[in-house]
Amino acid sequence: MSEEIAFPKGELMKGKRGLIMGVANKNSIAWHIARQLHAQGATLAFTYANEALERRVRPLAQSVDAALIIECDVLDDASMEAAFAAVKDAWGELDFLVHAIAFTDKTALEGSFVENTTRQIFRDTMDVSAFSFVDAANRASHLMKPGGAMVTLTYLGSERTIPNYNVMGVAKAALEASMRYLARDLGPKGIRVNAISAGPIRTLAAAGISSGRHMFSFNRKASPLRDDTDPKGIAGAALYLLSDLGASCTGETHHVDAGFHIVGMPEEAALKE
Repeated sequence: MSEEIAFPKGELMKGKRGLIMGVANKNSIAWHIARQLHAQGATLAFTYANEALERRVRPLAQSVDAALIIECDVLDDASMEAAFAAVKDAWGELDFLVHAIAFTDKTALEGSFVENTTRQIFRDTMDVSAFSFVDAANRASHLMKPGGAMVTLTYLGSERTIPNYNVMGVAKAALEASMRYLARDLGPKGIRVNAISAGPIRTLAAAGISSGRHMFSFNRKASPLRDDTDPKGIAGAALYLLSDLGASCTGETHHVDAGFHIVGMPEEAALKE
């Protein structure tokens, strides 16, 4: 899928170095973002969580001439410390951070939220999907000068109930609130923090949602553009938020979902198309 997308080339990110956290495979939103940033001249580093993911991430990272490919378990403080130390040792400074990490137990992504969310599932989901950004942002901020920028990825399930999204929607709401507080705290240092609320695209994460097929169909029919979310649009939004084009923009949740988020009730004719 990613090979079919041609990303505009330029120099908007020339001389900038950034860390991409959360690429799972070539269909990942984070990978589309990485390719767009690379096309605009950025030097990239990537993290991977374990050996299985390394086998997927390393060839992709090498294809965009990644300077660093680092193992990093966001649930382990020592691993996080080592990962950001590696960035500091190699570069000294960091210009941008892309956070695209989320996880929950698959059993929580079906049926009832109240019945399928255990205490442990809630804790683990929040730790990986929300706190990991707080932790990464804190560590990254110490390597950034004024002009640094961070972006995390969220979804409309943080604002509205989505069938089978359940505890992940709660975690995304916490992620967005965390983004706003990070923007407040880091703003005086000249560091911008934003989120992209992307519509559904066919990623490994989306495959874990049991009503995924219905979600894609409904979003396409009900959105004002009557179209699927274009990964190129998500990558373009990230380029804007991470480059100097996004100056003065911080604390924002930017929707890229063919306009689906504005719809209160879809037109009846649209659902029959």
